[in-house]
Amino acid sequence: MNSITKFAVKYPVSVLMLTLAVCLLGTISYNKLGTDLFPDLKNPALYVEVKSGQRPPEEVEKLVTQDVESTAARQQGVQSVYSISRVGYSKITVEYGWDQDMDAAFLDLQRALSSLSQRDNIDEVNVTRYDANASPIMTIALSHNEIKDMNELRKIAENYMRNELVRVDGIADIQLSGQEKAIVEISTDAYMLEAFGLTAENIASQITSLNQNVSGGTITDNDIQYTVKGVNLINSIADIENIIVAFKENTTSSSGSSSTQSTTGSSKPKAPIYLKDVATVSIRNQEPENIARYNGERCLGISIYKENKYNTVDAVDNLITKLDDFQKSLPGYEFHVISNQGDFIGSSINEVKDSALMGILLAVIILYLFLRRVNMTLIVSVSIPISIIATFNLMYFNGLSINIMTLGGLALGAGMLVDNAIVVMENIFRNMEENHLSPTEAAVRGTSEVAGAITASTLTTIVVFLPIVYLQGAAGELFKEQAWTVSFSLLSSLFVSILFIPMLVSKFLRKKDSTKSHAIMIKGFGNFVGRILKVKYTIIIAALILMAVSYMMLPFIGMEFMPKAESKDFSVLINMEPGTRLKSTDNAVATIEDAARTLGGEDVEWIYTQVGPSNLESNSGGKLENDNQAQITVKIKKDSKLDADYFITNINENYQLPEGVEISYEKGESALQSILGTEGAPLVIEVKGEELDELNQLCSSIKEKISGIPGIYDIKTSMEQGAPEVNVKIDRLKSGIYGINLSEVTTQISDKLNGKEAGTYENKGETIDISIKVPEVSLAEIEQIEIIQGEKKYRLGEIADIEITSAPREINRVNQSRTGMITAMIEKEYTLSHITPAVRAKLAEVEFPAKYTAKITGEEEKRQESFGGLGFALFLSILLVYMVMAAQFESLRHPFTILLTIPLAGVGCVWAFLLTGQTLNMMAFIGIIMLAGIAVNSSIILVDAINRLKAEGHPLEESIKMAAQHRVRPIIMTSATTILALLPMCFGFGEGASLRSPMALAVIGGLLTSTVMTLIVIPCVDYIIDRKKS
Repeated sequence: MNSITKFAVKYPVSVLMLTLAVCLLGTISYNKLGTDLFPDLKNPALYVEVKSGQRPPEEVEKLVTQDVESTAARQQGVQSVYSISRVGYSKITVEYGWDQDMDAAFLDLQRALSSLSQRDNIDEVNVTRYDANASPIMTIALSHNEIKDMNELRKIAENYMRNELVRVDGIADIQLSGQEKAIVEISTDAYMLEAFGLTAENIASQITSLNQNVSGGTITDNDIQYTVKGVNLINSIADIENIIVAFKENTTSSSGSSSTQSTTGSSKPKAPIYLKDVATVSIRNQEPENIARYNGERCLGISIYKENKYNTVDAVDNLITKLDDFQKSLPGYEFHVISNQGDFIGSSINEVKDSALMGILLAVIILYLFLRRVNMTLIVSVSIPISIIATFNLMYFNGLSINIMTLGGLALGAGMLVDNAIVVMENIFRNMEENHLSPTEAAVRGTSEVAGAITASTLTTIVVFLPIVYLQGAAGELFKEQAWTVSFSLLSSLFVSILFIPMLVSKFLRKKDSTKSHAIMIKGFGNFVGRILKVKYTIIIAALILMAVSYMMLPFIGMEFMPKAESKDFSVLINMEPGTRLKSTDNAVATIEDAARTLGGEDVEWIYTQVGPSNLESNSGGKLENDNQAQITVKIKKDSKLDADYFITNINENYQLPEGVEISYEKGESALQSILGTEGAPLVIEVKGEELDELNQLCSSIKEKISGIPGIYDIKTSMEQGAPEVNVKIDRLKSGIYGINLSEVTTQISDKLNGKEAGTYENKGETIDISIKVPEVSLAEIEQIEIIQGEKKYRLGEIADIEITSAPREINRVNQSRTGMITAMIEKEYTLSHITPAVRAKLAEVEFPAKYTAKITGEEEKRQESFGGLGFALFLSILLVYMVMAAQFESLRHPFTILLTIPLAGVGCVWAFLLTGQTLNMMAFIGIIMLAGIAVNSSIILVDAINRLKAEGHPLEESIKMAAQHRVRPIIMTSATTILALLPMCFGFGEGASLRSPMALAVIGGLLTSTVMTLIVIPCVDYIIDRKKS
């Protein structure tokens, strides 16, 4: 190291050019780095979706789900298989290990399932992967202050806005919700149809035959070729009304009978029957599939999706520019932004940048307070930007992006970046003060004295991050980039402090600068340590008692998997009785909307509602799938004192909900929670077994038992009954006797209930569907439906048994076993670790039949897994720190003195979490692992100084006293800069603040105690160990 420093002092221009080159490349690298919210997490899961007609869930499970599950479970690297079977639909989730090559896995699974799509009973098979682009980057509510027709709004969005938006850089597509389409509706009269022997099928075929352009070959005349074309006859509503659907015989015979479709060759005159004689034809808006509302007014929901790999922030910026253009070109139209990923990412990243800058500023102020020299403070401060810019080079070459994890790494590292520079600078300064050396000599000697110590302390901090890089699962993937960033920035700071700082000192410090010193000097600390050494055993015992008491307080700290973010928005998910129509759901939803509006008053920014099936996923990953479901999103104003919990508790307690309405709540989850799969209900109980009735009883029994546990609410079970069904069972004997064809019966029932599509028609440049509407059939009338077989007619009740049942809404399976799920939300004041023991006690009271089991999964299972992995990472970190120090001190005994700092730092951690009421979660655990590497740095500097003084021939006690006096100032300065740099992070706001806060708190709490203990306890321990050694 000595030769490196000598080179730096001797060739200052070379060092300056090298530094400038690194900074220039770093600036270029920074501009090339991608920006996103999180690192690119390749979620190791594949999703298989199978559609299979209108089969009930049990049939879907038997015919489809079980086959797909067994095929998927045999694939290489598969860890778990989950499935949900619903009416005519099955979704199977196949989870792999995090080290699996997902491209190969995707192709293998597709190949294995290719034979499925050939089956008659399967309509469609889709294999998909997790796609971060599957959620829209922006959702807009489009409304107009005068136009309330959703068809008119749809035309603007589809015909004008879509074409404009897909041309915007980075935008892939848009999807609409709440729109309506115009249709030509032909409302038939049942009596008239019967009178003329007509069916919806006859009318549809008649319309279709007249409504097509048919090529009729070519004619050549005088060398010119003409194309013969049959032109369609439908250009207006009148054309449809005047279509002849039958003929009536004009007869005055005595029978008086009137018959249609007279026999061929009959000479009797016939009168045409027009469509308008048997039906009413009109253009109207079709019943919407779903409804969207903004602040109680109907609107159009527009979801905008970005292209794959395109930078989200850039795509959103382009979009906002385009929306401004729309605002000018579409007067009267209002665009309300409901969700905006770019804004979210931009504000998150800016918030981390602000925390880092504030931290750096505080660190520089501390430096100045201690050194009281502008030039020295500037020399040390310059190490921060240079180290950070150098880090961008390493980030770019390692394929990292700028996201809240890498920026969080830089913010965490900001306070540590000056640590090496402080130790070097302080030692150079001391050499100038005490040994009266020139700046050049002091730079070489001062740097070489501490070079070994700062290299060791940098390495201990870096090796702590190595186990994090090797962590399996989402935690490892997520923190890998943060670990690399901190490591890169610390390596950069080491080179800056060994090369750049000595060069600057030799050039810009004058010897006379050190004579008039106003710097803070901590005098007499060596003598204080001398007095402590006289009562060393008392000090050590007191420290051990403090550690024991502190660690006994651990059970009082709540534990959870991930920190919960305070949210200013929440969603109310509404489930009506299965089978409820869209209009009825909408009416019930409006009352809950009003309740939220009344409760919030001026504090509510907006309320956005979606009723009925929608493509948009809710936070818990479920889509709105049926007419009986809805979601209300409430956005609370930023400066409001109200939060989501206020609304949730008040709506539950004070408002009478309409009959049959079941509601659940979701707070605005952070994007991270959806990536880690911790969104939705935190408490999940899985009950495994085979018989659905038995599972249903067990789930109901568990739901009842846990409902009395304080702290949990909104308890749900997956075993709820689904929509009511009418089962038509054709009598086999009768069908054989009458020669009835089953598929013919099904088609006729469908036509009588649903009507028939009869092609399309062009109106003002837009294609409109023609739909034949039949009169509604009530449950009581279903047996009277007429089935025509050849010349004969039967009533449905004569040939079939009709029963009304209700199938289960869905069948869940986990690893090929049927599973019932009970989910519950947890109140703000409680954590999972408080509630889990009570839930386990209640489960123990339930009597399970043979082969039926229940266990707590969800967040609790993830927490136990991640804490197990992180516990191992902590052990590995401490072991690696020991190895670095053993190599540094060439001793197997000395590192134990230094390692004592880690449990002493833990004391501060425990009290920091207890006093602030924060929970111990995955982020806090990462902070504790980091602390293991940071806390030992002060001890390394102290013990290194003691060893050096002993080597120079000083007695042990004097070496300890001198080392304490020499090192007290750099130790306090380095700890103070690290703590102050982390303070803004600890009290930060915005997305991701709840993530970084526990990490920063763990480091701050631990550093406070470890710094004090290093200066008081470590000298005592070192004295005892060294005495025994000698």
